[in-house]
Amino acid sequence: MAKKEETISMIDTLAEFKELKNIDKDTMISVLEDSFRNVIAKMFGTDENYDVIINPEKGDFEIWRNRTVVADDELEDPNLQLTLTEARKIDADCEVGEEVTDEVHFADFGRRAILNLRQTLASKILELQKDNLYAKYKDKIGNIIVADVYQVWKKEILLLDDEGNELLLPKSEQIPTDFYRKGETVRAIVQRVDNYNNNPKIILSRTDKLFLQRLFELEVPEINDGLITIKAIARIPGERAKVAVESYDDRIDPVGACVGMKGARIHGIVRELRNENIDVINYTSNVALFIQRALSPAKISSIRVNEEERKAEVYLRPEEVSLAIGKGGLNIKLACMLTEYAIDVFRDVEGVVDEEDIYLDEFADEIDEWVIDALKNIGCYTAKSVLAMDRDEIAERADLEEQTVDNVLAILAAEFEEEGGETQE
Repeated sequence: MAKKEETISMIDTLAEFKELKNIDKDTMISVLEDSFRNVIAKMFGTDENYDVIINPEKGDFEIWRNRTVVADDELEDPNLQLTLTEARKIDADCEVGEEVTDEVHFADFGRRAILNLRQTLASKILELQKDNLYAKYKDKIGNIIVADVYQVWKKEILLLDDEGNELLLPKSEQIPTDFYRKGETVRAIVQRVDNYNNNPKIILSRTDKLFLQRLFELEVPEINDGLITIKAIARIPGERAKVAVESYDDRIDPVGACVGMKGARIHGIVRELRNENIDVINYTSNVALFIQRALSPAKISSIRVNEEERKAEVYLRPEEVSLAIGKGGLNIKLACMLTEYAIDVFRDVEGVVDEEDIYLDEFADEIDEWVIDALKNIGCYTAKSVLAMDRDEIAERADLEEQTVDNVLAILAAEFEEEGGETQE
């Protein structure tokens, strides 16, 4: 009866092993064979004369022992040798010096051997699970995964993936307004996988700027297809973010594609990030223009850039200063993070005196955008700042043709002539 119970216990052990996920058939057979051999070697001092055959599909196994036939009075090691009399019970035609194979029933080794095997298997299974978990999530670092909340603690949340693996979302990696209950679904990126003492810990994040990038890749097909590239991201989780994008196809408006029709694409991202405000701007390699765009919605009057020290001095009209700085300093902080420049904001006193000046952007219907950008690149953001410069200097510094400069000057001058005429009337 005891042996029958022990045999059933062995079959249960194999069945447990068979149910393990993410373990291929060859690995399963190898681990089981090694476990049997370890127990046999401990019992008899060697396992070299044993053949272990594992059948994982049926959940059973066979053990065969190979022994050399010796004369009845010459038996020294019953594990390696077999007397002629005993051998002929197995094979009637065998002779001294030949090798005889017989099946061994593991249950006959006793309860201690079976317990030893179960412990060995349990240890190897746990080790395999940890190795597989580490390898699986090491390859997923930087990717979004979906998991269910299992337990909420003060400093972190324990989540389970679809295979029951444990994942951690620390408080520091949660958006400040995140609030989850047990059973709810969470989307986050795999930030890192720690593996101290072969005990893997998968750390997730919702505050990493890479999480925002992955959300854009999911929502905007053009980014996923490589037609639009995210060049830079600055983010203060739960508050506001700025994303600089660039298109490799002139026919595609990168900002429009990211925002979507009536904001359809970006609204999904905003909802996922707990109503985090997201500004999408066009990337440019021109530092001055990039800083100007990064400070949007503020309109700057002029800018001085020190590329060596990575600093910029920006001059704005008094009413634009608060826009540039933003609520709680968020706008300028994000602009500094996005451009990687230290930006100092100053009030443009000259701009206060001359309230009649007009920003170049107001002439977008009459002057090509690339011409306006070229003028901004040399520090001219208003009509009067252009008119104050020499015609030849504008052509040389902005790299524009003289005819183009003449057309621009004529359009700008006409605007002020019209204003002057209206005043006189």
